[in-house]
Amino acid sequence: MASKLIRSVALSAVMAAMSLPAYAEGLAGSYLAARHAVYGSDYAEAARYFSKALSSDPSNPALQENAVLAYLSLGQLDRALPIARKMVADGHRSQIAEMALTTGLVEDGNYAELIDRIETAGIGPLVDGLIKAWAEVGRGAMSEALQAFDEVAKEPGLGGFAAYHKAAALASVGDFEGAYAIFESGDMNGLQQTRRGVISGVEVLSQLDRNTDAIARIDEAFGADLDPALRDIRDALSDGEILPYTHVRSAKDGIAEVYFSIANALRNEANADYTLLYVRMAEFLRPDHTVALLLTAELLETLGRYELASQTYQRVQETDPSFHAAEMGRAEALREAGKTEAALEVLESLSRSHGDVPYVHTALGDLRRQERNFEGAIDAYDTAIGLYDTLERRQWFLFYARGICHERMGNWEEAEADFRKALELNPEQPQVLNYLGYSLVEKQIKLDEALDMIERAVAARPDSGYIVDSLGWVLFRLGRFDEAVEHMERASELMPVDPVVTDHLGDVYWAVGRKLEAQFQWRRALSFVDADTEEEAKPDRIRRKLEVGLDVVLEEEGAEPLTVASDE
Repeated sequence: MASKLIRSVALSAVMAAMSLPAYAEGLAGSYLAARHAVYGSDYAEAARYFSKALSSDPSNPALQENAVLAYLSLGQLDRALPIARKMVADGHRSQIAEMALTTGLVEDGNYAELIDRIETAGIGPLVDGLIKAWAEVGRGAMSEALQAFDEVAKEPGLGGFAAYHKAAALASVGDFEGAYAIFESGDMNGLQQTRRGVISGVEVLSQLDRNTDAIARIDEAFGADLDPALRDIRDALSDGEILPYTHVRSAKDGIAEVYFSIANALRNEANADYTLLYVRMAEFLRPDHTVALLLTAELLETLGRYELASQTYQRVQETDPSFHAAEMGRAEALREAGKTEAALEVLESLSRSHGDVPYVHTALGDLRRQERNFEGAIDAYDTAIGLYDTLERRQWFLFYARGICHERMGNWEEAEADFRKALELNPEQPQVLNYLGYSLVEKQIKLDEALDMIERAVAARPDSGYIVDSLGWVLFRLGRFDEAVEHMERASELMPVDPVVTDHLGDVYWAVGRKLEAQFQWRRALSFVDADTEEEAKPDRIRRKLEVGLDVVLEEEGAEPLTVASDE
């Protein structure tokens, strides 16, 4: 029920904001530029052009709403508020304008007016009740606040949110026993198992002088491989420290948490640009809400606004326990923006400042591998592996990635050892089965084992073009040409413009005597080759096959001629 409500509210708000009018002359240029910016999620340009259009038509509701939307998406509430106030003065209703006005009242601490505003207008059913309850906390009316939380709990699908925020409200005023009772009741519908829910519960337990139980909760929720933020909390608990309750410290923090809770729920239910509005309000009200900053940056990456994402990640302070996570995100945003050297600098600096965090070195290794610096990547993976006291199933990727680097450098023994170690940790991992199996096929060794590995990989991932291609290719290498055709055609359907798969299909067609079709596929393969695929696709070899045929090319390469497998 909550999911349906979230989708419905999100869709109606986005459609309202995107309903742009047709303009008379004089506004057309600004309108068209603003519309183009909206569809590209370029909020800065959208804000600029909608504001420019408003200077000519200041009471146009569509222009007003879209200008507010753009400024809120940038986190610039101060720029959105005057426009939102004018909308109300002009008699226009808007959920997005109400969000701006509500957040402005929270920032000013004007909780009495906020309650009146919610009762007469409001943002929507997802947030109004929770914000009203926190506003009662803000004006010191705790009994009314608890009653308001209980009213929200009666709404279908909102009981978990109400219980979570009621517990936070009780804890914020020092009633830790009351808060703990709600955590233990099960009324939160799983919200107590989220990262923030666990940390909130841990702080409550510590305030109740139950550090041992708090440690047990961390271990149960996150295991032994803790990030620096969680490790700091656990170490403090182990040292006997009483953790302060920092989760929500005031009504303002509580309303920021409302926005964040909704954004976190919306992230898989609504468009990223709509979710962004809620999390922007959370970070505006509480600039130290690191998790909100990280979610904002993640949403901006989803929307392709990598520069804004990078700037948001950079707002996390170096002293923050989540600084390493922000820097890793910033590196990825820079890479997506095409600034690979800057991304490498970020990760290399982080590997020095946070050298004891394994996945910092993993991220550095991954980026170096993508840039074909295989030797540097191996060094990073070596460091990451060495930081684990014991190896678990999830460390399979480190060996797999390092194995790829060794294979690309021609260190086959080391590569095979890494691939087999990855399979030891995760025996049926299809990527590893496929890569090792395919490599064995290319080296024409252990072909029966390779076939078994690839068949297992296909069983796990039947719709993976690369893996189905591997199965067709191993059958081709084994001389089982007729069997290979079906799988290669399926791989080509799954990856219709991949030059390697298309080239392989041509070779299989040639082997079964369908030579005109083989030449057609080779020509297609050449048309798909680009800078990223040139090394693996070998376009010169494809051209030679078109000139003289596959049999002659194999002879020139000193390879065995095509031979159909015997019945044995």
